[in-house]
Amino acid sequence: MDRFTRRYLVLLGALLAVALIIWVASRDGRVAELNALLTADDELAAYPFQFSVREINNGVAFVTSPRSAQVPVMQFLHTAFPALRDKDVQHPEMMAAQDRLVAVQSHAAELVQAHPEVNAVRWVLDERWFAERGVMLAP
Repeated sequence: MDRFTRRYLVLLGALLAVALIIWVASRDGRVAELNALLTADDELAAYPFQFSVREINNGVAFVTSPRSAQVPVMQFLHTAFPALRDKDVQHPEMMAAQDRLVAVQSHAAELVQAHPEVNAVRWVLDERWFAERGVMLAP
C-alpha cells in the first residue's frame, strides 16, 4: 500500500471514529428506553401503527402519531385497515376502529408519561409511515 493510500485510510478512519463518537454522545438514552418500552408492550405491538418517541425536550416527549389536524383519522384507518375502505364513517366497524385508535394512542401516552422525566406528550404526525404505504399527504 502506498503512502497516499495509507494516509487516506487513516484519515477516513479517524473521521468515521469522530462521527461515531458524536452520534453516540448525542443519543438520548431516555428516548431509546421509552421506545423499547413501547415496542415491548403487547397491546401496542399488535396495532398496525407503532408509536415511537422522537425526542424529549424540557419534559415534553414528542411521540409519533398516525393522525393530526391535517390528516383525517379516516385516512389513517383506511390505510391501516383495508377492509374498512368501503365503510361509511358511521358504520359500526369504523366507529369501533376509531375507538380502538383512541384507546391505543391513550395507552401509549400513559406509558410515556409514566417516565419520571416526561411531563407531557406532544403528538407528531408520522409522515414516513404514510409514505412507506404509498399515501401522499397534502402539504
